[in-house]
Amino acid sequence: GTSVMQVMASDADDPTYGSSARVVYSVLEGEQHFTVDSKTGVIRTAVADLDRETQDRYEVVIRATDMAGQLGGLSGSTTVTIVVTDVNDNPPRFPQKMYQFSIVETAPVGTAIGRVKAEDSDVGENTDMTYQVKDEEGVEMFKVTTDSNTQEAVITVQKPLDYESKKVHTVVVEALNKFVDPRFVDLGTFRDQTIVRVSVLDVDEPPEFRPPSNLMEVQEDAHVGSVVGVVTALDPDTANHPVRYAIDRSTDAERIFDIDAKTGAIVTGKVLDRETAGWHNITVLAMEADNHSQVSRASLRIRILDVNDNPPELATPYEAAVCEDAKPGQLIQTISVVDRDEPQSGHRFYFTLAPEATNNHHFSLLDIQDNTAAVHTQRVGFNRQEQDVYLLPILVVDSGPPALSSTGTLTIRVCGCDSNGAIQSCNSTAYVVSATLSPGALIALLVCVLILVVLVLLILTLKRHHKSHLTSEDDEDMRDNVIKYNDEGGGEQDTEAYDMSALRSLYDFSEIKAGDGGGGPGEGGPGRNPASELHALPQWVQSPDLDFSVFRDYICRKVEQADEDLSVPPYDSFQTYAFEGSDSPVPSLSSINTWSSGSEQDFSYLGGWGPRFRQLAALYAGRRGDEDSEES
Repeated sequence: GTSVMQVMASDADDPTYGSSARVVYSVLEGEQHFTVDSKTGVIRTAVADLDRETQDRYEVVIRATDMAGQLGGLSGSTTVTIVVTDVNDNPPRFPQKMYQFSIVETAPVGTAIGRVKAEDSDVGENTDMTYQVKDEEGVEMFKVTTDSNTQEAVITVQKPLDYESKKVHTVVVEALNKFVDPRFVDLGTFRDQTIVRVSVLDVDEPPEFRPPSNLMEVQEDAHVGSVVGVVTALDPDTANHPVRYAIDRSTDAERIFDIDAKTGAIVTGKVLDRETAGWHNITVLAMEADNHSQVSRASLRIRILDVNDNPPELATPYEAAVCEDAKPGQLIQTISVVDRDEPQSGHRFYFTLAPEATNNHHFSLLDIQDNTAAVHTQRVGFNRQEQDVYLLPILVVDSGPPALSSTGTLTIRVCGCDSNGAIQSCNSTAYVVSATLSPGALIALLVCVLILVVLVLLILTLKRHHKSHLTSEDDEDMRDNVIKYNDEGGGEQDTEAYDMSALRSLYDFSEIKAGDGGGGPGEGGPGRNPASELHALPQWVQSPDLDFSVFRDYICRKVEQADEDLSVPPYDSFQTYAFEGSDSPVPSLSSINTWSSGSEQDFSYLGGWGPRFRQLAALYAGRRGDEDSEES
């Protein structure tokens, strides 16, 4: 009887004319599930509790008939689609009552073992579920979470597994709807349970240290090879392979400790010293004898216990001062000692004067019984002129065992004091006071230093200037033999424009001078004209049979090499021709080292060189005439 919807049909006939426009409704199809009110057209359910999971969609055909449904009335029909919406009336159900999974025992915490899912015939949010572990064992070892996308239960490892301890775990997983409709509580509990069986797989595991104690102690005076302690590791696998031990040398680079590979006994490898290192942290390795890849590590802390092997010493090199007018019993210095050892019962030191100071009548030593001692004067007054320094040896003994001792020296200086007992000057401090300078003396010292600096800079400047001057003179010396002519002259007829003697001075007349020393007239004696000894210009005559094929071949080879060299850029056309060629048939035009007498040269050909060489021809032709007259 629940109302679903209302349909309405219209009739175009005149409603005031009889029953021709009077309409009634009836169900043609779907009457087993729905009914319709014949007058109002309201569709209602014909049965209670429609099951959406059985059929979620109905198509009901409604007919409307005029003439109040009487015979001869006209009718029309329509199809009404009715969709059944879901309510949470179905509890979740696991398809299986038991699930089985397996996982290796070395799986880390948080590893997913598997997934299970409870089915729910409802749709939408009515299928949202939560999962939980119900048994105590499962809660301790495993954890169940819900995947919000797939509504699956994800089972993960919560504690490390151990095949040797337990091979199979049984977990009870429960699924329940997140949103429960209270109208359907009487239908039953909306939850379901299943059993998850987890099998643990055995793997080859590294040895385990037992017990896991990581602290050992050893006396610092233990001999090399003394046993410090023993570590034990066992193979947790059922095979129980033998175990071998080693020390990670990166944690014991100095090899202070060793370990027995079979027994695990740790022994000392070197002499220990607590004062150098009171603690040692090493890493011990345990591995299977036949599989060294299965290694486990354990950190071990070794404490070095103290032994009384260091004597006490004075805390500092004590120095004290006593006034010349000091009275007997006056306190001069309180001394304390240090000891590198650390006995468990604490330090206790004893003070006394050393045996070599037994005849001392100047000072006394009092042990205050709190690990300190006091030095007092024992006589009236001291005289710096007689003795300004006293050395007091003090013997210090510790409580042991064994008792060790050392002797320290207290230096006492005699000083002058004022009436209040304040020290004015001692022999050592008086020198320091006299060495101090007044402000005026400091200023004078600074002025002297400044003057010295200025003098040094001045000397350096003068040296640099002198050096540059010498350098310029050297440059001038190098250019002394360079003669420059910057004027062109007055032409061929101008014989006074330049002095030819400057050019003649460059020639070497050593041979002429040698001839002047002892030769006769025929050998260049003193009667000869120096101008006649000028070098004759060699005559160059073009040879008709000159052959330039050597140069031509060389240049062609260079061009060919440049064309074939692919590494040379195309724009690089620079070539170096260093080939000089064979000797030239033309003699040299230079007059250097061409010693010959003027009688061997004929300069008459100079007249044929044209008007430009007329002056030169006249010069050499004139010299030739002079030579001929001299010879005649």
